[in-house]
Amino acid sequence: MFNLHPVPVPDLSGKTVLVTGAGRGIGAALSRILARQGARVFAGYHQEIEAPKLDGVEYLPLDVTSERQVSEALTRIEREAGRLDVLVNNAGIITPIGHAMALDSESLLAAFQVNIIGVHRLTRAAMPLLQAAQGVVINAGTGAATRAMEGWTAYCCSKAAVRMLTEVFTLECAKSGVDFFFIGIPPTDTAMQGEIRASGLNPISQIPQADLVPSEVPASVMAWLCGAEARRLEERLLDVRDERFQAMMSPAA
Repeated sequence: MFNLHPVPVPDLSGKTVLVTGAGRGIGAALSRILARQGARVFAGYHQEIEAPKLDGVEYLPLDVTSERQVSEALTRIEREAGRLDVLVNNAGIITPIGHAMALDSESLLAAFQVNIIGVHRLTRAAMPLLQAAQGVVINAGTGAATRAMEGWTAYCCSKAAVRMLTEVFTLECAKSGVDFFFIGIPPTDTAMQGEIRASGLNPISQIPQADLVPSEVPASVMAWLCGAEARRLEERLLDVRDERFQAMMSPAA
């Protein structure tokens, strides 16, 4: 349906990368690619999810809504690696799914706590290390950040906030030497997509699982953004489906 393939990822030896939401899906695929390309990978996962065991990946419990766990994670990275070159804010949730007028207002809090406040919390805490390394922040996005989707009040609104937060950080941290990217991700074969299918709301829920994008595709683009060539990009609001990335894709990549 989408005809998207992984992009080639450069050598990332010497880079230290923290990936949130790395227990499964795109985060797990990204951690695997980064480690394969030589990066030192710290993979944050929520304790409710059993972390995969991947060679070259160091796992740490990381609930992005917990100030304590965020602080402990960064303290460990500084102690063990001495640097942080890239922060990938990948953790996210789509629930609750339902029509806006039928949702209890308080039920929206969880998505905002994870999807936007968690991104702010991690980025703010990691900035001293990122600034020292002249590093990069990559925020996982979605086309739903700019397009209303039936049943996705919490997801659309919180991801739109992440898109704007990326622009705010870009503006306010312009002299820090840290680059910020928001990368839109197409419908991908993850556990989240299973929740979407179960809801039966909006056209995305009707996409057959076989037609969804493999997690390695957005993961490869995010890994490419960790490399030196991405630092030459002027755009900060990107999408996996952009022509620049599709031009890099081939079935054998």
